[in-house]
Amino acid sequence: MIQLSNIKLHLDEPESKLKQKIAKKLRISPELIMSVRIAKKSLDARKKDQIHFTYSVKVELKNEKKLLLNIPKNVYTLPSKKKYETPESGNVILKNSPIVIGSGPAGLMAGYILAKEGYKPIVIERGSEVDQRSKDIEEFWNNGVLKENSNVQFGEGGAGTFSDGKLTTGIKDIRCKKVLELFVEAGAPKEILYDSKPHIGTDVLKKVVKNIRESIIKMGGKVVFDTKVEKLTVENRLLNGIILDSGEKIDTEVAVLAIGHSARDTFEMLFENGIDMSQKPFAVGVRIEHPQNHIDKIQYGKYAQSERLGAADYKQVYHGEDGRRAHTFCMCPGGLVVAAASENGRLVTNGMSEHARDAENANSAILVPVDENDFGSNHVLAGMYFQRELEERAFVAGGSDYKAPAQKVGDLLKKRKSTGCGSVKPSYRPGVKWTELESYLTEDMAQTIREAIVNIDKRMKGFAMPDAVLTGVESRSSSPVRIIRDQKSLESTNCSGLYPCGEGAGYAGGIMSAAVDGIKVADRIIANYRKFD
Repeated sequence: MIQLSNIKLHLDEPESKLKQKIAKKLRISPELIMSVRIAKKSLDARKKDQIHFTYSVKVELKNEKKLLLNIPKNVYTLPSKKKYETPESGNVILKNSPIVIGSGPAGLMAGYILAKEGYKPIVIERGSEVDQRSKDIEEFWNNGVLKENSNVQFGEGGAGTFSDGKLTTGIKDIRCKKVLELFVEAGAPKEILYDSKPHIGTDVLKKVVKNIRESIIKMGGKVVFDTKVEKLTVENRLLNGIILDSGEKIDTEVAVLAIGHSARDTFEMLFENGIDMSQKPFAVGVRIEHPQNHIDKIQYGKYAQSERLGAADYKQVYHGEDGRRAHTFCMCPGGLVVAAASENGRLVTNGMSEHARDAENANSAILVPVDENDFGSNHVLAGMYFQRELEERAFVAGGSDYKAPAQKVGDLLKKRKSTGCGSVKPSYRPGVKWTELESYLTEDMAQTIREAIVNIDKRMKGFAMPDAVLTGVESRSSSPVRIIRDQKSLESTNCSGLYPCGEGAGYAGGIMSAAVDGIKVADRIIANYRKFD
């Protein structure tokens, strides 16, 4: 088998034409091609009048060795034979089941790998299983009744379950492919294996996380919902157990701390227990919402109605001359702006799309970086308290009933309050209250977002659409802390047996990198320990 790159298909050319184009590139007859498998597919829309798909393909040829003698070596490459494999088991025998705290992408993947290798993990999730969680979230969105342990942040699948389900990542790790393969086995569409911008969508992710949980159980693991870890028991810097909110103690020498970026009470517990932690910069801002067909026209021009293209996305960065910075984040084509609070009296927004990405509006966060200078303190948890303050201000600005404060872009640019909806209807439930960004963000943040929108509009003409809606506050872009771990052992630097993991611990930024970190930690545990009898 050989691999070819940069095979182009225009929008009017079906994928069935790939074989013909490959044959032309290799200068052979199409009949000599036994099979074609897509390795990667990406869309190139940089030139609006020349939009096309670009493919990398794996090709099996008849009499391959003989044919390759006459094909220049710069035309093809040999596919990598590297693949993920779990390490050999270590020598230290575990006396108890390893505990996985949290069932987001990191926790699920750690639990899956440990269960597959016979370690019988116990996955403990403070929130509810995904079906009950979905009901609780709908109740919140419709009626403003928040359950603090079963919401967009907490519950089976973690915060990523109620998002766009993006699987893009900047990390280069052989485990990435393993994550995609496991998702497909659990019911995700096969195209995520080769799409350059893979996504699953909330509707499909709900099924995927449930299937992964069932696999963990079938392989000997255990998954416990609606149960919170209240305390770690540590002796001589060695973990020896956990205590649940029921008062039950579970003995264990190993715990994966995959708590997600919103487990604030757990952050406080870890701080009080003296676990090494540090502040971590993150970003805050708002969701901007346009009609999806408006974004399609901006990005695809005359091809905006093409069924092959689907809903258009974007990713933008703004660097001001005076040091101001902002960037778009977690763009959700054909999606919704959703209520994502996890604490009473505090308001949080996020974005979500289903697999079809067929909702009326597109939305994305526009975020401004924040750090110790904004937090006003060098306390380890100062960033977390800063988040809370913004969320409390947004809650009040929205009317103290979980309606979100909103402003139209045109009013933001003219520095005036909004008083009503224009042509863009906000998708946020349970509704919005029209106001201005300065009612909950600082004047400096609002000005940076104002400048960013104007700047992005120069590259995406129409982005500063006056009726586009800004809804806030987006405050949970990433964890406000880092739970410090040794680079090699991946254990806490002052608590052996405790493995900080994923986005909440500060070592990931999205579904894919969190899932990879979960596998990485599971690998480290397997390499250290033998499974108990």
